[in-house]
Amino acid sequence: MSGSAPSSRREGEEAAPSAPGLIRWGLLGTGTTVALTVVLVLAAGSGVYAVLGYPDPGALTKLGVNLLRLVFDLAGAVCLGGLVFAAFFTVPQRGGMISPDGYAALRSAGTAAWFWGGAGLLLTVFDAADSAGQSVTDSLTPGALLGLLDALDVPKAWLLSALLALVLALACRSTLRWRTTLGLTVLAGLTLLPPVLVGHSASNGGHDFASDSMAFHVVAAALWLGVLFAVLTHARRWGANPETVARRYRKLAATCWGVLAVSGVIGSLILVPARMWLSTQYGALVLGKIGLLLLVGLVSVPLRRRITRSARDRHRGMLRLAGAEVALLLATVGISMGMAHVPPPNLLDRNATAMDLLIGYDLPEFPSFLRLVTHWRFDLLLGTAAVVLAMSYLAGVRRLRNHGQHWPVGRTVSWLAGCLALLVASSSGVGSYAPATFGVHMTAHLLLNMLGPALLVLGTPVNLCLRALPRARRGEPYGPREWLLGIVDSPVSRWLSHPVLASLLLVGSLYALYPTGLFQLIMQEHWAHTIMNVYFLGSGYLWFWAVLGLDRTPRRVPQLARLGVTLGMMPALAFFGVLVLSMSEPIAGNYYSTLDLPWSVDPMTAQQAGALIGWLGGEIPLLLVLVVLLRQWQREEGDDDDADYRGMLARLESTRT
Repeated sequence: MSGSAPSSRREGEEAAPSAPGLIRWGLLGTGTTVALTVVLVLAAGSGVYAVLGYPDPGALTKLGVNLLRLVFDLAGAVCLGGLVFAAFFTVPQRGGMISPDGYAALRSAGTAAWFWGGAGLLLTVFDAADSAGQSVTDSLTPGALLGLLDALDVPKAWLLSALLALVLALACRSTLRWRTTLGLTVLAGLTLLPPVLVGHSASNGGHDFASDSMAFHVVAAALWLGVLFAVLTHARRWGANPETVARRYRKLAATCWGVLAVSGVIGSLILVPARMWLSTQYGALVLGKIGLLLLVGLVSVPLRRRITRSARDRHRGMLRLAGAEVALLLATVGISMGMAHVPPPNLLDRNATAMDLLIGYDLPEFPSFLRLVTHWRFDLLLGTAAVVLAMSYLAGVRRLRNHGQHWPVGRTVSWLAGCLALLVASSSGVGSYAPATFGVHMTAHLLLNMLGPALLVLGTPVNLCLRALPRARRGEPYGPREWLLGIVDSPVSRWLSHPVLASLLLVGSLYALYPTGLFQLIMQEHWAHTIMNVYFLGSGYLWFWAVLGLDRTPRRVPQLARLGVTLGMMPALAFFGVLVLSMSEPIAGNYYSTLDLPWSVDPMTAQQAGALIGWLGGEIPLLLVLVVLLRQWQREEGDDDDADYRGMLARLESTRT
């Protein structure tokens, strides 16, 4: 265990002199000043209110919104960074308890979460008044506030994030286990997203690209800044494993820098074309943000190399790097806050069609087979996931072969086919036309929920990772192998992988989504549509993972039970198909009529086609599961017979002697 006093420093490490400390604090002060200055200057403007046709809400409301957003984002970054540091940068103790360094980071995250939740609650009120163009003092009555919350989406997003942040604050005070910290890290990342998904990026054409890119952008920025703050705090208290911390931070910062660059360019090109970067205020802010991003990369790379290569100056270099990066990132955060209050050029585009507003792009041609094959619109979330999963799997297979180990070709082919199914369902013409007609939607549903997950599970990725990934060395923080085992062997995974529960999650979503009005509500929002697709993929993978039993799972289910669950799924899918075929009204009829498509498809015909696709297509993966389970059963019986035969021979041999 590492102490926090200077006496716990290892031999060869020296205290950082006061001059670098003064420089560091000067840089932090400069970055904070720049951030506050940008926020205050841009808060004084009223361009967004003129564009929306709202009255100016007054200086108090505008200043409060911008300052609270700054507190919200900084506190969220510190909370996320502390949790990430505790989960991935420290060495858990025996029994899965977090280390003293992890506990310190966890407590910092919990403190930041209180500020995060408080800022979110206040933003619920201030942003409601700001969005309505009225003073915050006029919105404090319960009737006025409830009316604004009912009419506006952004204040609801602040409220949701605030409640989740307060849950994190309470959980951080009571959590002492490493696995729980992993779950809280995921929750912190999700808490950042609600305000992003309903902001400027969620309106007009291209909002699918804009929303997804902003989600990547915000999470990467918060992760970088938050982990940097945690690393700085760790270095100041002379925490354990400085070499590993510096090495992991170097990789994380480089990854975040790349994600910020790509997602920032994509989001900016959607909100303001490149030709308008020099002629609009929003474009000038984009250029300023790009400049700061390039500067932080140029400043950080040589310092990171020095930190990881020179043990003598590691502590001093870490503090110097942290000061420089925090200053530049704070300035970038200030510009981002200002951009949230400056109207982008595409805001309230008068030429936007109904399809632009609902799905983000136009579909001028009928979805013929050729169109479904050739028309591609890359999905930044699921499409990227498909590419990354395929490349990671191939890297694992290559590592095994480099070590002279064999990996079945059939499993590799199955995994790549599953990744291809995910890519087709999300980014091909199938994914593009899925929001426009029910028949194509059910094709995408089949690929995401049944066929794709079945192929992915047949690839046995957990077994591949356990064979290809190295074990963490004693005394060092866990690595990817231990992270994977922590998830797979967790109580949550054991609970979710029960075949009955996995079956309810899979087939129950069909009956809860389509016969009710929930599907229509989901299709009206891009973020809800994305969550639905992620749920389809996750619930499908969970079911096949639990039932096939080919990969490592937290529980071993008897063969007869898995056969029974599979046979029970078949009539459930058949009944759903019959139910949809017998419906007299089209599912989400109002939504499809609002799209105002330039080509016509009878909604009932599309619905009947979708029902048949979901029914008949869903039975094929189940038949595949039955074949696999019967072969497993036959192999087990053969092994039992061989064991009995060998036992009989042994008894005969002993009788003869």
